[in-house]
Amino acid sequence: MLMKTLKWRSEYKPDEIRWDEISGEAMTGKIYRSDYFDKSGRSILVMRPGCQNTKKSKGQIRYLVYCMENAILNLPAGQDQMVWLIDFAGFSLPNVSLLVTKLTADVLQGHYPERLGVAILYNAPKFFESFWKMASPLLEPKTKNKVKFVYSDRPETDKIMEDLFNMDELECAFGGRSPVTFNIDDYAARMREDDKKMPLLWSPENSALASEPYRMKNHGSQQCDSGLKTEETASDVIGETEAASEKSGETDTASDKEDTEAASEEREETETSSGKRGENATESVKEELTETVSEKKEETETESSTVKSTSSQGEGIASAGKSGSSSDP
Repeated sequence: MLMKTLKWRSEYKPDEIRWDEISGEAMTGKIYRSDYFDKSGRSILVMRPGCQNTKKSKGQIRYLVYCMENAILNLPAGQDQMVWLIDFAGFSLPNVSLLVTKLTADVLQGHYPERLGVAILYNAPKFFESFWKMASPLLEPKTKNKVKFVYSDRPETDKIMEDLFNMDELECAFGGRSPVTFNIDDYAARMREDDKKMPLLWSPENSALASEPYRMKNHGSQQCDSGLKTEETASDVIGETEAASEKSGETDTASDKEDTEAASEEREETETSSGKRGENATESVKEELTETVSEKKEETETESSTVKSTSSQGEGIASAGKSGSSSDP
């Protein structure tokens, strides 16, 4: 799975998808990341299949991948899963697509394993039950068990929402008390800001930030200060260690010093004798090199005389040849 995902990421390049590329898919708010988290600190992707505004599955899946990457970017430290809130308001048969469901399952299970914490299917219509029977076999049992059906007219399912979310932050559409609704302009501004952070998440130079993107977003300056303090602390520790080493050196015994001085004298005598031998060897090598250079010089002078003699003879032959010939063949 890892090898396949690495290949997929190198070809599909999900971390390079930007808002301006997929903004057309987002106009109706069919998928967006909420500006609040669940009680466990997990990112929340709100999905409204009834707001589908495009027909090509390629663009729909690419937008889904963009939303997945953005949700991961905004996960707090120590959290690696997200929540899907699927609102079926306005959902009808024309919105059903087994192909898109299969592609969604392939991407989720193949390239984002264990990223889904729970999926809430809110007020799914009756006819969806038949579709679910066909689609659920496409999911792995573990993924299938993360799907929860919640209905606003069934009080027994309200506890699921209360256990997962802060009801004051949760939108009214899901039984919460927040009147906030999706606004494309506000959302576009948020996504463009997040796009600027995405390269930092995957940059090798920012591996520490990449492991905690939520802190990268909210405590970037504090981390920088912390980094400086850490460097200063390390310098202080090194300084203290060096000082301790100096004190330790000063507390050596007198006998150790005498042994050291005696060893130094012996080493100096050895080096002196070695140096003399080295000088004798160097003078011997110099004499051999001088003799070799002299021999080569004599050979060069001999060759030069030979070449000059040969050149003079060649010039005489060439002059004779010119006097006996008037044109080229």
